[in-house]
Amino acid sequence: MEIFRKKLTSIDLDRGLVLPHDSNLERLQPFHGTIELSTIVESSAGTPLPDPVTIHCSTRSGKLVFTRGWHDIARHAGLKSGDSVTFYREVNGGAQYKMRVISNVG
Repeated sequence: MEIFRKKLTSIDLDRGLVLPHDSNLERLQPFHGTIELSTIVESSAGTPLPDPVTIHCSTRSGKLVFTRGWHDIARHAGLKSGDSVTFYREVNGGAQYKMRVISNVG
């Protein structure tokens, strides 16, 4: 159940991942203000990080933004501008969400 797919920009990496306008927000838990999303992160090869990461999602200037937790993912995965992420809902051992990161090796 995909929520969004996004090609990353330098702003996403420096300030926080702004969710695209066409995100399927119905797949997120209803919330007001902020929410913590327990997320399993895996590479395009399907290799997960050892532990789920809690991503802090909040509203900034009327847009949903991933901040805390997202910066750890970007750093650990070595993400760069032009890489892609797909975020979707998948209940799996305590985590309710999954993020797949794909490096742009071109």
